[in-house]
Amino acid sequence: MEHIVTLAAAVTAFAPWLEPTDAELAAIEAEAPLIAAEVEELDTVIALMDRPANELDTRRARRAHARVLAARAALANTGAGEAA
Repeated sequence: MEHIVTLAAAVTAFAPWLEPTDAELAAIEAEAPLIAAEVEELDTVIALMDRPANELDTRRARRAHARVLAARAALANTGAGEAA
């Protein structure tokens, strides 16, 4: 039986070229507001799945969707989302 300790070097080996570049990190940071808005919208939709939506719930869902659209527009206007 081999212990994991003997294989620690192989298991934890990490090549420096696997790390994200500065440009990739900047792109992730530029998309962070959009990601946060999408997560918030998803949370809203999940919260409304198990019950019928009333007027306040409908407004909450619309506001969350509007924040996603605003974040997408802001990202598109900066040109950060054009890569790939």
